[in-house]
Amino acid sequence: MRCPFCGHEDSQVKDSRPTEDSAAIRRRRQCEACAARFTTFERIQLRELFVVKSENKKEPFDREKLLRSVSIAARKRPVEAVRLEKLVSSIQRQLETQGENEIPSKRIGELVMEGLKEMDSVAYIRFASVYKDFREARDFEEFAGNVTEAGKG
Repeated sequence: MRCPFCGHEDSQVKDSRPTEDSAAIRRRRQCEACAARFTTFERIQLRELFVVKSENKKEPFDREKLLRSVSIAARKRPVEAVRLEKLVSSIQRQLETQGENEIPSKRIGELVMEGLKEMDSVAYIRFASVYKDFREARDFEEFAGNVTEAGKG
């Protein structure tokens, strides 16, 4: 594993343990050249996934990008990082096991919306504001009103 600090090719594993959701192995490494320590994660990848964006543009599925977007939606909310990790792992597993290598970005957005709706209504609305491309305050009001009404039933 290449050192992120000096670029040296070799590092030594100092500690390995599963993550809290057991979806990955966390490894603490030390560079053999500069002695810097860093962490890597090893995950199972069942198949290589591609996200089909608007206008049929394709890009590789990026788990970290998905985690960043749900983390931004849940920023300053009482949602533990572990729950966000589990949500992203669950979405990734669903995508990998559905049998398709090309996933419409809309499908990923729907899965995130389902997960955030159960987790935190504010994070759900924040994510929806970007995903559904809200343009005006009225868009927020209408969507938030629907979320409130759904919560009453």
